[in-house]
Amino acid sequence: QVQLVESGGGLVQPGGSLRLSCAASGTISEIFNMGWYRQAPGKQRELVADITNRNSTFYRDSVKGRFTVLRDNAKNTVYLQMNSLKPEDTAVYYCNGDLMVVVGARSVRSIVWGQGTQVTVSS
Repeated sequence: QVQLVESGGGLVQPGGSLRLSCAASGTISEIFNMGWYRQAPGKQRELVADITNRNSTFYRDSVKGRFTVLRDNAKNTVYLQMNSLKPEDTAVYYCNGDLMVVVGARSVRSIVWGQGTQVTVSS
């Protein structure tokens, strides 16, 4: 079965940068969309950015100009480059995939979530 494994989270000072990675394991026949979500304590999970199979992108207004979502199809990996980080960016960040997962002789449309990685922005 397909799993998403995240890395790159940690502690950074305001104005700093982090690069999150999300690597997919398993067999995928199609990727419709890959996205990054985040959830701060006491708040709802929100979409940060996503990228489609045609490389069109979406960014939440609060991160436009600061964050960039990238994909490497050969490595089945999606990245979130985060620059000019603010304390308000502190949250658990989750990778999400809208995928066709190979199961036996067929592919099955599946929504797959990573386990989440903590990003903390503080002095």
